[in-house]
Amino acid sequence: MAGLIFSTVALPLALLPLSMAQISCSRGCSCQPEIKYVNCSSQNLSDTLPKFPFGTEYLDLSHNHIPHVLPFCFGNLLCLKTLLLRDNVVSYLSDGAFFNLRSLQKLDLSRNLISFLEHGFSLGLNSLTELSLAYNNITVLESNIFDHFDSLVKLDLRANRIRQIKSRAFSSMTTLRHLYLNGNDITTLELATFSTLRSLEMLQLSHNQIAELQPGVFAALCHLVLMCASNAHVLLEGNPWHCDCDLQRVFRKLDELHRLFLDDYHKLKCRDPEELEGSLIVAVADELCIAETVTVLILTGTVLVTVLAAILIGEKNKRQSLDKDYNLTCLNLKFY
Repeated sequence: MAGLIFSTVALPLALLPLSMAQISCSRGCSCQPEIKYVNCSSQNLSDTLPKFPFGTEYLDLSHNHIPHVLPFCFGNLLCLKTLLLRDNVVSYLSDGAFFNLRSLQKLDLSRNLISFLEHGFSLGLNSLTELSLAYNNITVLESNIFDHFDSLVKLDLRANRIRQIKSRAFSSMTTLRHLYLNGNDITTLELATFSTLRSLEMLQLSHNQIAELQPGVFAALCHLVLMCASNAHVLLEGNPWHCDCDLQRVFRKLDELHRLFLDDYHKLKCRDPEELEGSLIVAVADELCIAETVTVLILTGTVLVTVLAAILIGEKNKRQSLDKDYNLTCLNLKFY
């Protein structure tokens, strides 16, 4: 029994839990082993990162000068759950940049200089539930760019320069519930853009350059969230809406979709035509199809008048032809 006790006490320090180990922190960083927290924010760190204690679960590297993330930068942090890299100068995320971080649940890369995402940047991040890439310079979301995010619940892409979302960009994100795309340069949305997001509850699209919507752009999304007995909320304020009868039809169809809520519809304003600029769409919705209706009525009336005129002329010609035949018959009878 005594030998057993001795062997337990004599375990190497590296094998003890972090909360019990006498860890040494890198210069300038602060470590709280009882909660497995390492804070290296605002330490002028650049491309050479210090060694972090094995067993760290929370690492704050925000407000530094880190320019890129390469494979194995965090190779020994197999237990890491939260990584904060916001407010750096990161412009490049290589393939497999976070490959060893299999336990990572939250990754914050906001307020950096990222303009392009490598297809393999998400390798190894199957446990990630929250990703922020807000306030970067991303312009295009490529197809299948988020393929390895099997558990992602929240994706924040606000305030980038996104102008295009390619087909199947979100194809594998079946667990996603919150998607923030507000404050970008999106002009159009493909019909299948959100079709696989069957768990989506919040979609933020406000303050983009969307002027028109296709009638079915949210239809598949609504159908899929209905299967999960959930509600989908879409925000569209701050886009330059072209107010016409087609737009009215789209919003009318969206209003008919169960469990899809346009939370800020009453705030949407027209950009054009000029006579409606600044008007609330909800206030002029009933007027948007008046001109078209009048045009249709005029065209319908014109067609009816033309048809009636054609019928009358035809009847007149028919009568004249009958009268002529009758007169000829009479003449022939007199002759005989």
